[in-house]
Amino acid sequence: MSAAEEILDVVDEHDRVVGRAPRGEVYARGLRHRCVFVLARDADDRIFVHRRTARKLVFPSLYDMFVGGVVGAGESYDGAALREAEEELGVRGLPRPVPLFTFLYASGDGARSWWSAVYEVRCELPVRPQPEEVAWHTFLPEAELEARLAEWPWVPDGLAAYERLRAHRAG
Repeated sequence: MSAAEEILDVVDEHDRVVGRAPRGEVYARGLRHRCVFVLARDADDRIFVHRRTARKLVFPSLYDMFVGGVVGAGESYDGAALREAEEELGVRGLPRPVPLFTFLYASGDGARSWWSAVYEVRCELPVRPQPEEVAWHTFLPEAELEARLAEWPWVPDGLAAYERLRAHRAG
């Protein structure tokens, strides 16, 4: 099955399931769905940063400080966070990602939105990112990541999640 054929839950503004549709249709029609964002830190507390491949359906070739993706139909946020983190990092045996908060992301033009659950996980395993998902990767100290925010083109939903994470930490 291609990524566009994967079945997703369609949700309302309160994150209640109101239907199901293939991912390609969800994207084409701008239907609200669910996503997970997992901030992965290594043993030295550096953050996994990567550039998405040019073949991605959404935000191709942009940088991201999260691993993650869509939540499949009937899948929990927690299950999707672990599955997506292990898939994108190319590891098995990660600890369960820690849930931090959820928010409703809306695109800059307001045409699209998705419920977003933000997590954090410690990855002390050697990573082997999926080549079909990740074109380039490294672990950056948070100060260096902060410096790159104005320099590199970032996925807008990941940037919004990161800004909310900083506010969440600030209390």
